[in-house]
Amino acid sequence: MKRKDLSLLLLLFVLTVLVLPNLLHAAPYYEGKVIRIAVAFPPGGGYDRMARILARHLPRYIPGKPTVIVENMPGASGMIGANYVYNMAKPDGLTLGAINRVTPSAQLLKIEGAKFDMLKYAWIGSAAVETSVLALRADLPYKTFDDLKKAKEINIGATGPGDTTYNFPVLIKQFLGVNLKLTTGYVATADILLATERKEVDGYASAYSSIRPHIARGLLRPVLRSKIPSAGIEKLPAVEDLATDQMGKTILAMYTVSDRVGRPYVAPPGTSADIINSLRDAFAKVTKDQELKQEAEKLMMDIDYTPSEDCLKEIRFFLSQPQEIVNEYKKYIKF
Repeated sequence: MKRKDLSLLLLLFVLTVLVLPNLLHAAPYYEGKVIRIAVAFPPGGGYDRMARILARHLPRYIPGKPTVIVENMPGASGMIGANYVYNMAKPDGLTLGAINRVTPSAQLLKIEGAKFDMLKYAWIGSAAVETSVLALRADLPYKTFDDLKKAKEINIGATGPGDTTYNFPVLIKQFLGVNLKLTTGYVATADILLATERKEVDGYASAYSSIRPHIARGLLRPVLRSKIPSAGIEKLPAVEDLATDQMGKTILAMYTVSDRVGRPYVAPPGTSADIINSLRDAFAKVTKDQELKQEAEKLMMDIDYTPSEDCLKEIRFFLSQPQEIVNEYKKYIKF
């Protein structure tokens, strides 16, 4: 064998012994790292509680078992958090956004502060499907839709435009003819709950998972729901079915998109496919984790993964409405 060939073989041997094992045993990308979940709402609400449950269990399903922490970024009906994830967070898989499910409305309505494109986020998926519920104090006499229609005025607490607490009752008032008076200005649903307990307002609208514990303890009575059913309130009348004109049904069907998207999780645009696929796989697995489900059940929260493609399908439907429908929608849904 020629000396040149012998040297080449020796070099290949050294590379095989020293380099290949390191490649085969390279540390997973997430090992030793910290993932932040930027929640677009204050502590204590449904988005926050969901994120904190996931943060406790998610590391087991991500190769490298990173630490997962929650940071609250409330403001502007969730747009501060949505803008941060889209424009400022690095696309390195270390920042995820738990964004407001009604954020697509900000894009549809071309709100000045909406600096994002819902279709360009790196979508992970949704951790739950939600049902919007209008619930009133249980000591009030309103039990049926007919009772609501006969009411002179019902005082509903709300944070303000751009949130379920505002959007859902506005549509009920407009298309179902229920005389609801909206009292706005509350910072979060926890503040509206306190106002309800003090009998300053008659009730409020929220995701069923957020309002369910207060129904169970007898403070609230659910009276109307969105088209998406949830276990325990399937027999409640759905607002879309109660609407009597086609425009009302269409607008309420558009509203329902946010409930189907539920609790959306996204990453910054440009996040690599390998990282996103790893996160999607982790979310799909953790939402089936029995320990997580038991913890969620104690908090009366339902967790169920919706894949990214299903979320995007709903949002494409929502954003592709003809202009005459959009013009009607913007009369009622504000930010």
